[in-house]
Amino acid sequence: MKRTLVILSLLVGFSLVHAQERKLPVDTVVTTQHSVTINGSPLNYTAKTGTQPVWDESGKPIAALHYTYYTKNNVKDRASRPLLISFNGGPGSASVWMHLAYTGPRMLKIDDEGYPVQPYGVKENPFSVLDVTDIVYVNPANTGYSRTIPETGKEVDRDTFFGINADIKYLAEWLNTFVTRNNRWRSPKYIIGESYGGTRVMGLSLALQNQQWMYLNGVIMVSPADYKVIRKGGPVSDAISLPYFTATAWHHKKLPAALQQKDLLEILPETEEFTLNTLIPALSKGGFIDNAEKNAVAKKMAYYSGLSEKEILDQNLVVSTRYFWKHLLQDEGYTTGRLDSRYLGIDRQMFGGRPDYNAEISSWSHSFTPAINYYLQEELNFKTDIKYNMFGPVHPWNNENDNTRENLRQAMAQNPYLNVLIQSGYYDGATTYFNAKYTMWQVDPSGRMKDRFEFKGYRSGHMMYLRKEDLQKANEDIRAFIKRTMSNGKSAKY
Repeated sequence: MKRTLVILSLLVGFSLVHAQERKLPVDTVVTTQHSVTINGSPLNYTAKTGTQPVWDESGKPIAALHYTYYTKNNVKDRASRPLLISFNGGPGSASVWMHLAYTGPRMLKIDDEGYPVQPYGVKENPFSVLDVTDIVYVNPANTGYSRTIPETGKEVDRDTFFGINADIKYLAEWLNTFVTRNNRWRSPKYIIGESYGGTRVMGLSLALQNQQWMYLNGVIMVSPADYKVIRKGGPVSDAISLPYFTATAWHHKKLPAALQQKDLLEILPETEEFTLNTLIPALSKGGFIDNAEKNAVAKKMAYYSGLSEKEILDQNLVVSTRYFWKHLLQDEGYTTGRLDSRYLGIDRQMFGGRPDYNAEISSWSHSFTPAINYYLQEELNFKTDIKYNMFGPVHPWNNENDNTRENLRQAMAQNPYLNVLIQSGYYDGATTYFNAKYTMWQVDPSGRMKDRFEFKGYRSGHMMYLRKEDLQKANEDIRAFIKRTMSNGKSAKY
């Protein structure tokens, strides 16, 4: 009897040790059935969530990427139904934000302006684009449940995953496998990326064509980050935030009465014109600008920003977004959010050059983190002890040789079907709407393809879809874009 107990205790101990190893299956999938009502019409759909390997050149798995794939049921001709491939940004962000708040069939429980509501959870998304396209949400390496193999250590080849061009290369290869496994080669394909995901999808547009022979109908960039502007400095980089300052100051009622009494969309063309035709040329003169011109420019910047002339002159006309977030509402005791400047924060002291924290991220993490953990495990039945990385360990990130703008231009030139939709929130201070416009203008210097670009702005921030009115409008814009860019039997030729 004692011998039997010893053996049993050893077996139990062995099973517990192995149960405690937090390892995700390299290749697995869980399938569930669901329904949703979109724009008043009921829709039944299948959700598949699982992992698919990234292989090295010898066929050995070097990462397992977690994904969630939604398909509408009872579709007679799957080949003619579009596939939307969705990424978020960071780099290092999981594909959670657009999944659970924008295009997917389920969304956060939040109020109509996007603020957290307890108890946390999810509800139906009545504006999801699942009625017009199947959707897959992809988590790059070390984000969400995705992991490199091994997870840590010197054996991980960081150069394979963590950089602009590495990220694009392995994700293009992974998508080839996904499309093959799910028999989607004949389907019209669209890729959507938010924030850094905008850089990612610009690069993927060409990598998919030239490395995987996979051609797209559309690229959708949501609040895109363009590092050729953001990190470069100089007159364009220093000036291009002013229209965002105007929008945020208007929202918080900090503009002069002559502007404040107008609608936002009436005044933005004014500040855009001033930025392009006056501010950028003035900043190009540096310290050699005439004092009279410098004072005149500062006066107009104050008029359009809600800041004082003295503040602007003290900084030689170069006002950082960090300073703006810290000081616009200083007299009221608040800071404004970085990614969505409608959100307010409270700092330890009002002195300083930047806010203590990002008010909007703190708010969003309230809702998203519990919701995605609950949703994947309880509604999609994907059980794991692996931590869901909202933001994963991907740094240092290699930003060298960023040719993604040119990648997109080449992809469009080679593929007459390829169109681009850009969506931005006016109150986004991290990747501003005017920066997104500027990126759009710079992609095609010839102007020969400008009729294949479309820009849409919204009265919210980086994740403009958190505001119910913009959630509906932005999804409808994607829906219209997909319908408009379907080839419908038209030949791909100029």
